[in-house]
Amino acid sequence: MWGRAGKRPAALAVAGLAVAAGVVTSTTVVSSARETSAAFACRVTYSANDWGSGFSATVGIANVGSAAADGWTLTYSYAGNQTLQQGWMGTWTQSGKQVTVTNASWNGTIPAGGSVSTGANFSYSGTNTTPTDFAVNGAACTGTPPTTATTPITKPTTTTPTTTTTTPPPPGPAPALHVSGNKLLTADGKTYRLLGVNRSSGEFACVQGKGMWDSGPVDQASVDAMKAWNIHAVRIPLNEDCWLGLSGSPSGAPYQQAVKDYANLLVTNGINPILDLHWTHGQYTGTSSACTDVNATCQKPMPDRQYTPTFWSQVATAFKGDNAVVFDLFNEPYPDAAANWSDAAAAWRCLRDGGTCTGIGYAVAGMQELVDAVRATGAENVVMTGGLTWTNDLTQWLAYKPVDPAGNLVASWHSYNFNACVTVSCWDSQIGTVAAQVPVQAGEIGQNSCAHDYIDQVMAWLDAHNLGYTAWTWNPWGCSGGNVLIEDYSGTPTKTYGEGFRAHLLTVHP
Repeated sequence: MWGRAGKRPAALAVAGLAVAAGVVTSTTVVSSARETSAAFACRVTYSANDWGSGFSATVGIANVGSAAADGWTLTYSYAGNQTLQQGWMGTWTQSGKQVTVTNASWNGTIPAGGSVSTGANFSYSGTNTTPTDFAVNGAACTGTPPTTATTPITKPTTTTPTTTTTTPPPPGPAPALHVSGNKLLTADGKTYRLLGVNRSSGEFACVQGKGMWDSGPVDQASVDAMKAWNIHAVRIPLNEDCWLGLSGSPSGAPYQQAVKDYANLLVTNGINPILDLHWTHGQYTGTSSACTDVNATCQKPMPDRQYTPTFWSQVATAFKGDNAVVFDLFNEPYPDAAANWSDAAAAWRCLRDGGTCTGIGYAVAGMQELVDAVRATGAENVVMTGGLTWTNDLTQWLAYKPVDPAGNLVASWHSYNFNACVTVSCWDSQIGTVAAQVPVQAGEIGQNSCAHDYIDQVMAWLDAHNLGYTAWTWNPWGCSGGNVLIEDYSGTPTKTYGEGFRAHLLTVHP
């Protein structure tokens, strides 16, 4: 996810409004019916992350009929002067006020009860009214199954069991961790899974004037609320500029101390922190750009050579010797999108080696350089590195993985319902191949529909392969934008997404 503004679809990964960066300012659910002999009907959800002169839109298409849609074309219209800039997860065009989106080659089928998501950036001035005239393949989306359907399509639900096998973090500190083969082990040699949540805001609060942690609590009571959910790991997105004192407030030493204090509080409570570098420096205005600012005010396609090695050298120095803390070197790389998907091998080399990368106007720090920066401090903490396409693509991760002299490397994977790799067959062939050789951690899982049928499938697959996961996100932002787990920092789950995740978490063990 990209932060408070939402999670951009990582084609994403191709991440929703990345949805996790900024503030979702308008959300609508448009429902309407379509009656056809093919028994197809659709429901559309629309979310806009608006920054005043432009916005990112995420559109979800759900098939509420009884038959699969084989190929889809979405149409809708704006009332103002909204102008298309670039889109993803489909082919976007605009004629006057009407927008047309046609499926990509890999997401053309929407099974009965299934959904797809697509998104785009727009510029505008004046008002930005939410559109309402959504249609798929020429028929209005009303959300009502056709009368020809004989069996209603319902999404699977999970209810909290009357008895659970919950094992909240035990008294004492979180375990020190290391990698052995394809397993994550504790110091006494027991296998361990990082199961928990993301606690967003450290990536954006200082640069958006929202105060540290979006003014939310990071005290003992808030940690106790997490423990009541059986949370054993918390991924903490961070901001390069804030840590290094380059921009924003709090910045520099106060920001660093706040991160250290929160990480230490979690460790003391038996919870492993995962420190994730989410937003970084460097001006990028290419494909899927979320901002034009050189400062770390949005997700960039790759970390920058100017500042990121220094960031990780300082973070590693701060936490060296505490192997309960895990380092996630960069949130969601997308050098493949930056190069307009022109050369996959070059994108993988960019990810590993950095330097000059197609479509990126600043010098890039590759994963090998960042691993080296961490290890040069003497820190032996477990390190996570992702793949391409917003960390959803691990197809060549093994071939291009960085060399880690400490042998503590974990593959990072993100999985949302709007990503490219969203089926068991894809997970088996792509993620399972990596997991056979090294540990895989699903640093972000989520579902932008506020339901939990997709993450239920992801968690079942990860559980079966003994892999860890942290869901997006432990922030009370309301689930209308999707992927929000709680209503308040006391741990009240959102309906239905938070309820489903909490119910599942209470039945599993690290």
